[in-house]
Amino acid sequence: MTQKVPQQERVFKTIGLSAVTLLMAILPELSWAGDVIGETQKQPTNWTAIGMFVVFVGVTLFITKWAASRTRSAADFYTAGGGITGFQNGLAIGGDYMSAASFLGISALVMSSGFDGLIYAIGFQVGWPLITFLLAERLRNLGRFTFADVVAYRLQQVPIRIFAASGTLVVVLFYLIAQMVGAGQLIKLLFGLDYIYAVIIVGALMMTYVLFGGMTATTWVQIIKACMLLGGATFMAFMVMFHYGFSPEKLFSAAVEVKKNSSIMGPGGFVKDPVSAVSLGMALMFGTAGLPHILMRFFTVPDAKEARKSVLWATTWIGYFYVLTFIIGFGAIVFVSANPQFLDEKGALLGGTNMAAVHLANAVGGNAFLGFMSAVAFATILAVVAGLTLSGASAVSHDLYSSAIKKGKATSEDELRVSKITTLFLGIIAIFLGIMAEKVNVAFMVGLAFAIAASANFPALFLSILWKGCTTKGAFIGGFIGLVSALVMTVLSDGVWVKVLHNADNSAPFPYASPAIFSIPLAFLCIWIISLLDRSGQAKKEREAFEDQKVRSETGLGAAKATSH
Repeated sequence: MTQKVPQQERVFKTIGLSAVTLLMAILPELSWAGDVIGETQKQPTNWTAIGMFVVFVGVTLFITKWAASRTRSAADFYTAGGGITGFQNGLAIGGDYMSAASFLGISALVMSSGFDGLIYAIGFQVGWPLITFLLAERLRNLGRFTFADVVAYRLQQVPIRIFAASGTLVVVLFYLIAQMVGAGQLIKLLFGLDYIYAVIIVGALMMTYVLFGGMTATTWVQIIKACMLLGGATFMAFMVMFHYGFSPEKLFSAAVEVKKNSSIMGPGGFVKDPVSAVSLGMALMFGTAGLPHILMRFFTVPDAKEARKSVLWATTWIGYFYVLTFIIGFGAIVFVSANPQFLDEKGALLGGTNMAAVHLANAVGGNAFLGFMSAVAFATILAVVAGLTLSGASAVSHDLYSSAIKKGKATSEDELRVSKITTLFLGIIAIFLGIMAEKVNVAFMVGLAFAIAASANFPALFLSILWKGCTTKGAFIGGFIGLVSALVMTVLSDGVWVKVLHNADNSAPFPYASPAIFSIPLAFLCIWIISLLDRSGQAKKEREAFEDQKVRSETGLGAAKATSH
């Protein structure tokens, strides 16, 4: 055993270096363009924001030191030993889910498009009932560390683990690049730091949290960040509503007066055609139920009851947060868009449209509150990238190394070592790609991550749990078809074909904004047809094993227990 571990480490190093080399070859081919956050101008150093962020980092590093003393096994590293309560996990899921894109992006969309900006908030929100009633309890009862444990419960381990790890790593990679570019641009604007230093700081802290504290540290970083974000957003919304006597009608009327256009109170301004609107909604709804770093959180609680409680609390916090972003967006119309203090000489918002919430923080709370919300924005990115990195590391170490390569015979120590090596590689790759992609249009990357999660991970997970006829061949081939189709259609859409690859306007072969309305049914259809056509002996055994799986998924008999400390 001791002779083989270094060899496996060399394998993973080779894979990591190959990935870097491949991406180095691809990225220069992309046209440089302003990203969704906007290529920002470096601002004077904001010492208030830096001071508050240093305090946050100090507290979370202390928690990481405490968590490191409790992280003794793979179970501790991946899932905090299953010892997180439902309330804590609900807050942590909220922290994982309420990203900087949600906070800054949705409020900016509401400011620019009014009512239509809610399509993202509602799309993100409606995925949670699906998780609550169909997946949360079953995930906790069937899985240990990753969602692949659930899909592979009665199916063949190696092909399913390879598929699940592929889907996880593609989602994590695109999500990470978008977050790192966002971090660099935001911190350049908010803190006055150079882009490259901002990306390196985020990457270094992310690796520190995950390497030393594992899921315990990551969970507490997410909880603290969620409390800070909810507290800050609540204060902003309160101040906006206080100004209008807590009357939404007065706020909306004032916004219409500023915009000189009542159309902001109706739909149709943001997503032009109904197919794109439905497709985007499907990607956000079903993508939520397929995001690996969200699904992984259901293994951190002791039992299925706490898993359900997690979703209840997560839905509560996330729903409350999106109500706040709606108020903040309309508040930005009134307090920011018409205030010369926040506009440049051309009348555009300083730092780009996505800075609406940040400027509103300044308008309602002054420089000290601006510093606080700037630190919260940085903390938000840190919490999300830590969760993503842990998810990617678990896919490589648990799904590929332990289950596919070692056939389940790897020791906990070996698995933990591979996790930490993978964390280092993911961190270095994320920093490198974040720096490389400074001027790449990354607007499509988060959308693509959701589309792949919805088109690959979700169909395989859903059908393997709830349909007796699902087989290994169906899940493997159908899942990969969903993944590849979502990827190809996104590249052929206007968001990449025109805005990134700089082909002629209106030349995109795929005419819609999101591929989900086509790729999700395609994945389900392929899994269904291939499974029906599979008459092998292995397929027969898998169908016969469904009843045992159903009993465990609904009762929890035989489910993994929490680790005692």
